This record gives sequence, C-alpha cells and structure tokens, in this order.
Amino acid sequence: MGFITFLEENMLSCQWKEMGMECAGCGFQRSVIFLLKGEFINAFMIYPAIYTLLIMFVYLGLHLKLNFQKGHQILKWLFVLNVAIILFNYFLKF
Repeated sequence: MGFITFLEENMLSCQWKEMGMECAGCGFQRSVIFLLKGEFINAFMIYPAIYTLLIMFVYLGLHLKLNFQKGHQILKWLFVLNVAIILFNYFLKF
C-alpha cells in the first residue's frame, strides 16, 4: 500500500460537516492528495488556498532557517492573503 492510498483511506472526518454546517477548511486534505498525485488543477479547484499556503509555509521554513530581514512582514501579508482566499472561497459556497 502506497502513501497516497494510506492518506486516502485514513482521511480525517469534518466535525462541522457532521453537524450539518459548512467548513472553511473542508477540501484541504483532498487538495493535498491531488497535489501528491500531480493533479494540480484539481488541487486548486478543491481548495483554492493550497498554493498560497504552501508558499507561506515554505517561506516560513526559510525565514526560520535564514532569518530574512523583513521576513516577519512578508509572512504577515502571506497570512492575510491566505485568510482572505479561504474566507472568500467559504462565502462562495453559500
């Protein structure tokens, strides 16, 4: 059994969906699986913030290692961008 198959078979359930409510984070796990499969467009369609989140986390890792001079400000704006994309997508679901 491969890693992707393991992830597909062991996805976490969404407690918000189980209560009948929409969730701002729903689709993230499936989006990561699509990325690992190389299905980049499907990953974006399922969860539009996937690429900006990846950029933010890669930049965070680099900033922690290399301590960029204005890294904290860039991370702040990447965070704001991600929150905006997630909320925009969340409200589009309604």
